[in-house]
Amino acid sequence: MSEVKTKKHEFQAEVKQLLDIVVHSLYTDREIFLRELVSNASDALEKLRYIKLTEKDLFDDNLPLEIDIKTEEDKIIITDFGVGMTREELIENLGTIAHSGSRKFVESLKKGDKVDENLIGQFGVGFYSVFMVADRVEVFTHGWRKDDEHLVWRSDGSGTYEIEETTGLRRGTRIVVYLKEAEKEYSGSERVQQVLNQYSSFVQFPIKLNGEQINKVEAIWLRNKNEITEEEYKDFYKFQADAFDEPLYTFHLKSDAPIDINSVLFVPRSNPEFLGFGRMDIGVSLYCRKVLIDSKPKGLLPDWLRFLKGVVDSADFPLNISRESMQDSKLARNLNKVITKRFLGFLEDKFKEDADGYRDFFKNFGNFLKEGAASDQNYREQLLELLMFESSKTGDDRMTSLKDYVTRMKEKQTEIYYVFGSTRNSIEKGPHLEAFVENDLEVLYLYQPIDEFLMNSIQQYDNKRIVSVDNADVSLESFVIESEEEVLPGEDAIALCDWMKQKLGDRVEDISVSKRLVKSPAVALNADERMTQNMRRIMKAINKEMGSEMKIKLEINPTHSLIKNLSELRKKDEELAKLITEQIYDNSLLAAGFMEDPRSIAGRNYQLLERLSTI
Repeated sequence: MSEVKTKKHEFQAEVKQLLDIVVHSLYTDREIFLRELVSNASDALEKLRYIKLTEKDLFDDNLPLEIDIKTEEDKIIITDFGVGMTREELIENLGTIAHSGSRKFVESLKKGDKVDENLIGQFGVGFYSVFMVADRVEVFTHGWRKDDEHLVWRSDGSGTYEIEETTGLRRGTRIVVYLKEAEKEYSGSERVQQVLNQYSSFVQFPIKLNGEQINKVEAIWLRNKNEITEEEYKDFYKFQADAFDEPLYTFHLKSDAPIDINSVLFVPRSNPEFLGFGRMDIGVSLYCRKVLIDSKPKGLLPDWLRFLKGVVDSADFPLNISRESMQDSKLARNLNKVITKRFLGFLEDKFKEDADGYRDFFKNFGNFLKEGAASDQNYREQLLELLMFESSKTGDDRMTSLKDYVTRMKEKQTEIYYVFGSTRNSIEKGPHLEAFVENDLEVLYLYQPIDEFLMNSIQQYDNKRIVSVDNADVSLESFVIESEEEVLPGEDAIALCDWMKQKLGDRVEDISVSKRLVKSPAVALNADERMTQNMRRIMKAINKEMGSEMKIKLEINPTHSLIKNLSELRKKDEELAKLITEQIYDNSLLAAGFMEDPRSIAGRNYQLLERLSTI
């Protein structure tokens, strides 16, 4: 080949440095090279589409706007029929860094400075990623003008490249990647299709792999909502979430301000965490102009929204060179904030429009919203309006919101009451509800550990304190329980409390006459409102050395025959009265759910039966 037709060039110094960075440290996954080359091809086709609007005399005007990929034994070939490149563009795009910002970036790297995040992503070096897998690369190209040259660019990435004139090229660019021996996996069509499916499924132009189009799913998040059918949403959900069912909710968000967002999010019909399959992975992927940036982007949404599936696409993202992470933390926070607030607003609308349907959603995913309300101050106010609980007023399998609870509060009621238990039946059979049932006071029923963390975190709603009915400081003085039963005289009741306290010792903080009991002889109350028994169990599981004993207050019912008889028995048979007192104490702990090891009850029962058998 004559010297006139072939010319050798040195890479610009900064390009050599970039090549070294790209090949050895920039990209985490080598497969990224394919995404970058396809993205460049898509850009070339997009530019040609705009040129066609103003220019009529194009070279090879009948070529389709598509990307063609072929795999062979030791190479992969990527062809596009886009704008192509001239000799000057080849030198500028593949041999030099034309932008001052890029040069500044490289100079920072040379000095060992911290990289300026605002510079990252402002220049394209994706093409250089090909040298992670290639021994050498050839770029055949012809520009869109008829009189442009037929050219081939060649390099092994070591420091030089050459540009040679050739013949017979079509418009656009054909890149031939001669793979390194260790990277031959990328000459296999299945491996290439796997990478393309992951990163380039939504490129707007057809991608054909060995003659077969592989990107058949449309990026519906960029279309207007009123143009998309329910079937299209369902099909997209199944593709994106790798699901077989249909979504429960579909949330389509398009926003230009304060940040560019095109997003489609789905709520699945089932919750794997609820079914015991472990913590869910992030299910929302991040795209930039339809090119996948991160399939599991941390921080894109709050962790308590990890049940969502779908896509977020923002053209505003300044990405790092590899497009593998978000760099502008302020922008990421804004994106997180906008999507989260809008999605919670979407749930609020669903709650108002279809309360029964929302209850079905909440039964599956309510724990995530509770987790958010307990841990995330930024969205607590919104989340509290979306929470639902069973209560003493709702009946089986129904739920109420805190807002509706407040509308039903009694005139003198100043607190919101709740109780924790394993089942509705066990709660309603316990002694703690007696005063509340007698005074027609509504109590929320909580069944899951997250509920107690939630109530301890929020502590109040609508300026009303949220308190557990098993706490000793629950205020019921505004409500009176009237009993027709004979009451143990006040002095005798106080004397009995003092005697019982003496016999039980440090096991109880205090014993007093109850104003809340109707049917039960006694009730055990939590004297430490900051630590419920269930929370204590959890904390003890974490820290084995933590003490297991709760601070207990015991209240006795002065109208109950057992208490009145005990008052007399202690004067006649103090040993038997002590056994009965201990049994009353343990029974109260058991009924309240405070007892961790009930075996002591069985032993004392036998002692009581033995004593009673001699009477």
